[in-house]
Amino acid sequence: MTATEPKADLHFYLQSARDALLWKLEGLPEYDVRRPLTPTGTNLLGLVKHVAGVEVGYLGDTFGRPSGESLPWLEEGADPNDDLWATADETREQIVEFYRRAWAHADATIDALPLDTVGRVPWWPSDRDEVTLHHAVVRVIAETHRHAGHADILRELMDGAVGMNKGNDNIPPGDAGWWENHRNRLERVAREAADQDT
Repeated sequence: MTATEPKADLHFYLQSARDALLWKLEGLPEYDVRRPLTPTGTNLLGLVKHVAGVEVGYLGDTFGRPSGESLPWLEEGADPNDDLWATADETREQIVEFYRRAWAHADATIDALPLDTVGRVPWWPSDRDEVTLHHAVVRVIAETHRHAGHADILRELMDGAVGMNKGNDNIPPGDAGWWENHRNRLERVAREAADQDT
C-alpha cells in the first residue's frame, strides 16, 4: 500500500459518493426520481439538487469563489425545503448537469487552495463562521455519503436495486428467496425481543 496525497484521498471519497448518488437515478422514470417516499418528502432528485447546492456553498462561496449558479431556494420568501425537490419545470438533466457543474467548481477550489486555507461560511453565526478547506471538504463528503445512503434505501424500496455502483452492490450474495428468508428471520427476532421487553 502506498501513501497518497491527502487531497487525492479526499477527492476519491467525495467522488465515490457523488457517483453513487447519481447512479440511483439510472433507469428510473420521471415519477420515480421525484416521488416522495418518506413522511418528510425525501426523494431521489431532490437529494441530488440539495447536495449540488451544498457543494456550491461550502466549496465555493465559503472560500470567496462564487460559482455563478442561481440558487432560488436561498432567496427571501423561498420555502425552507425548496432545494430538496424538483419542480415540474426542472428536468432531471438540468439538475444532474447543475450537480456536475457544482462538483467541477468544488474540485477547482480543492485544487487551487491549500487544505489549511481558512474560509467563512456565510450562513453560520459570525462568531463561529471560520472553517478550513480540509474541514469543509470532510463536511461535504459526510453530507454526500449520508444522502447517498438515503438514496440507496429509497431505490431499494422502489425496485430492489441496492449498492454503491453498478459493479459493486456491496452486499452478501443471495437470491430473492434468500433475502426474503433473511428478512423474515430478522422480523422474528425483533418480535421475540419485543416480547421479552414486555
